[in-house]
Amino acid sequence: MSEPADIRAVLFDIDGTLLVTGGAGGIAWQRAFDELYGVEADIAEHTDAGMTDPEIAAIVFREVIELEGTTEERAKAIGCYLKHLPHAVAESGGYRVMPGIEQLLDRLIDSGRLLGLVTGNIEAAAHIKLARGHLNRFFSFGGYGSDSPDRIEVTKAALRRGELVSGGTLSDGACIAVGDTPRDVKAGHGAGIKVVGVATGSYSVEQLKQAEADWAIPDVSDDFPA
Repeated sequence: MSEPADIRAVLFDIDGTLLVTGGAGGIAWQRAFDELYGVEADIAEHTDAGMTDPEIAAIVFREVIELEGTTEERAKAIGCYLKHLPHAVAESGGYRVMPGIEQLLDRLIDSGRLLGLVTGNIEAAAHIKLARGHLNRFFSFGGYGSDSPDRIEVTKAALRRGELVSGGTLSDGACIAVGDTPRDVKAGHGAGIKVVGVATGSYSVEQLKQAEADWAIPDVSDDFPA
């Protein structure tokens, strides 16, 4: 386990870790598929926490529309989702930044750590969600669902960009990830980094331990390792 002094960059998941949108993402997907295909797509019935946006689009096509969907059709659906997302986020009564997040991000920046994103959201969607909570200002790089539908590859993309931003100073063990699902843990480990599991989403501390998170904590205010 890396000592705190060795950690020079921290990658954060968004949904369930930094914030919750109160279902705004699901509403935007519903509106997109209703507009394009006239179908009612209940995203929660067909997807799990931690999936990438390209995965979500593929599952909705397969399970709701009962078609695989061409590359062009999936791209059009994602574009329509993005069109509806800003309003869905703005109108959401359940949007909130997780307790202690802003204080933690301030502290990490003040201590000289670089902050990045590692999220299943496509890049534009990530920044739309962060904007309402005024969180974009903290993050200098990231890996996104628009890089790959595979979260391990998303994490690797974030690490490559972190290397560029840091001037190549992120050596082995210098970067950790933070997420609220076993998918986040698996992705971080698959990319060769340690992971803090925070039980602020759909999974408990015990479930995150079972997923082999290197640290498993109730929330970021409790024994954060950096």
